[in-house]
Amino acid sequence: MDVEALRRLVDFMVDGGVEYLVINGTTAESPTVTAPERADILRIVREQVAGRVPLVYGIGGNDTAGVENLLRTTDLTGVMAILSASPAYNKPSQAGIVAHYERLADASPLPIILYNVPGRTSSNMTAATTLRLAQHANIIGIKEASGNLEQCMAIAAGRPAGFLLISGDDMLTVPMISFGAEGVISVLGNAFPDRMSRMTRAALEGNYAEASELLFGFLELNPLMYEESNPVGVKAALAALGLCSDAVRLPLVPASESLTERVRRLI
Repeated sequence: MDVEALRRLVDFMVDGGVEYLVINGTTAESPTVTAPERADILRIVREQVAGRVPLVYGIGGNDTAGVENLLRTTDLTGVMAILSASPAYNKPSQAGIVAHYERLADASPLPIILYNVPGRTSSNMTAATTLRLAQHANIIGIKEASGNLEQCMAIAAGRPAGFLLISGDDMLTVPMISFGAEGVISVLGNAFPDRMSRMTRAALEGNYAEASELLFGFLELNPLMYEESNPVGVKAALAALGLCSDAVRLPLVPASESLTERVRRLI
């Protein structure tokens, strides 16, 4: 781990205006980070943040009992909530997804934010499932990355008071805010925290002209973040900005020369 780069990145994002940080998410290469490294990362980020913004921590998986055990045994000092992705690969039914999350919510010492990302899990969590889970007292919101705006609208229309609808897709943040989303858990925000924060706040304040102008500035760059998988693209952007190297862990490999050049040109 490049600890100094991690500390730089934390300061860069906090100084850029983000309102909270998510640790051990997809963009943090969570599938290939070891348990001791995860503990170190949480400790380092907690030290560097020094209370300036809240922290959310990613704990998920497709073994419900294993995730439950992690929730019970992980030192979550300084963490405000858990982000937990729907189980990948074993593709549970909607009833299985409900049972999985209810088990985790019962066990978790912290509130849980659901995470629906069918592009990675091969399983969509429907609006009806989300709304059923929203009734649980320890489930406080959802990061919605299905890309289905009608599904997101159904959640916004039917959710109980206080249940957070959070965009999981940078480019859908502004339209989602227009019908009730509270913000975004962002990929591009790692490299462009100031612009992403200004865009999100403008939309939340109802200034959609300014928000759209900032959003359109990402149109060419955003697809490059996923062309060779996330976080390969955003690591290339961070390297171009001098914040860290473009190194990633196998089975991911650093951005190709072609992708790197296009990212640098757009930056």
